This record gives sequence, structure tokens and C-alpha cells, in this order.
Amino acid sequence: MRQKKYFGSLITAMVTPFDENLKVDYNQVAELAKHLSDTGSDSLVLSGTTGESPTLSADEKISICRTALEAVQGKVKIIAGTGGNSTRETIKLSKEAEKAGVDGIMLVVPYYNKPPQEGLYRHFRSVAEAISLPVMLYNVPGRTAVNLTAETTLKLAEIENIIAIKEASGDLEQITYICAGAPEGFSIYCGDDSLTLPVLSVGGVGVVSITSHLVGLEIKQMIESYITGETEKAAKIHQKLLPLFNGLFVMANPIPVKAALNLTGWKVGKPRLPLCPLTEKLTADLKELLRVYNLC
Repeated sequence: MRQKKYFGSLITAMVTPFDENLKVDYNQVAELAKHLSDTGSDSLVLSGTTGESPTLSADEKISICRTALEAVQGKVKIIAGTGGNSTRETIKLSKEAEKAGVDGIMLVVPYYNKPPQEGLYRHFRSVAEAISLPVMLYNVPGRTAVNLTAETTLKLAEIENIIAIKEASGDLEQITYICAGAPEGFSIYCGDDSLTLPVLSVGGVGVVSITSHLVGLEIKQMIESYITGETEKAAKIHQKLLPLFNGLFVMANPIPVKAALNLTGWKVGKPRLPLCPLTEKLTADLKELLRVYNLC
């Protein structure tokens, strides 16, 4: 289990397709999972932030995992987003995901109740000890109101099946400290598309990406170019994709990426409330941006 880059270098945080009645469209879940497995992704995160986890029931989350597992047939790893702000409920859902056959779970920092660092440590340790699956931590203080510090991350990294972190703090100094102190086999993934290249430069192994829904092969090429020493080529790809990275965050994720997928022919539907569709003006701007990249 302690294998560097167990989840690969490019992980797509997949949207959850809904039909016109905002029910999960499992046919589209399968088709999108297969598409992403063919366009550079090494792993898929299901029912994470991008998958609108707060509005999905536990049954929907497990059904989405089962659907994707059947669709990809082992071609990519499936990571279930099972994190929450109740340790007991997180353990329950993580056990169900393990029974479903996923390859790993992603655990977001508990949100709203603002636990101290010791509470975070005990939470993640309790979940990891309750299952045998590989665990990826997910630090996103902009959404959770609490930052998982480098010190706590490195303490958690000593637990055998906690093997990775998605770092979306945007704090390159904190990420550098984690990379410098991480034990053998612990992987640091960037959680922001636009910071992928800087995070690689300080010791990260890849990205949990949103933009890979649209340009997965190019993002994979950027990562591989950097790793093989073609840093100028990697920088050129990063520079080319930066406007697209930023264009998919003009409103809260996953509102823009769902709009982009719909514009490019994927019927993923609208987001569930309290999220709402992209405005008419921003949709027009996004469509023009996609045209620049020959995506629609």
C-alpha cells in the first residue's frame, strides 16, 4: 500500500451527472468515467466537492461508486469521497465504500464544527483504523474553515494506510514543509489546477484536477514533461492552460465545469440547490473561452 503515486499523477475529481429532474444519471456516470479513463486520468474521485457530495445521499454515493467501478473495469483507480464532519458517519460510509470495492477513499477536513488539530488527528486516525483501504486526506480551508497544518499532516502520514493528501490550501510554503517531511511512500497532490506546476517543483507528485474533464491529456503531458526534466515544455503547457484553469473557477466549483461539459456535448445537467447554474453572461464568456481551445 505504501507505494509512491499509488493513485498515479493525474486524478480527476469527477462531476456527478444529473438528469432533467436532478436525479443521478447513472448511464452518464458510466460514460463519463470511461471517457476520463481514456483521456489521461489515473484515478477518479467520486462524490467529492466537484461531485456535489453535500447534496448526495449515502445510497447515491455508493451507487455512483459501483457504477463507475463496473464501467472502468480496473483501468483507473476509483476513490470514494466519504469524508464528513461526523466521525461516526464518516466511518460508516467508508466501510460501505470498502464493501463496494473502491480502491481508496478521500477524507475532507471536517467542516463547520471547526475542530482543533488534535480533533482532526483523532478523526482521521479513527477512520483509517476502521478500514483497510488507502486513505487520501483533503485539506481545503477555503471551504472547511479549518486548515490541516503541515505538522498534523506529517503526524497522520505515519499511519500506514494514510498514503496521500490533496492539498488545496494554496499555501506553497505549507505544501513545501509537507513534501520535505513526508515519510517514504506518502504522496502530495495539488488541489488547485493553476498551482500544479509550482507544487510539482517543491516535491508534489501530481494533481487532483477539475480541468482534466476537458484537457486531461494535456495536463498529463505537462506533469510527465516536468518529471522527465522537460521543464520548459511543462511551463509552456501550463501557460497555455492557465486561462482555462481560471475560467473554470469564475463561480463556485462545480458550477462552471458542469456548464463547460454541457457546452461540449456532455449531458451532465444542472447542479443541485443550493448551487445554481452559471449566469447567462458567464456562460457566454465560458463558451468563447472553450472556442479558443477548440473544445466547442
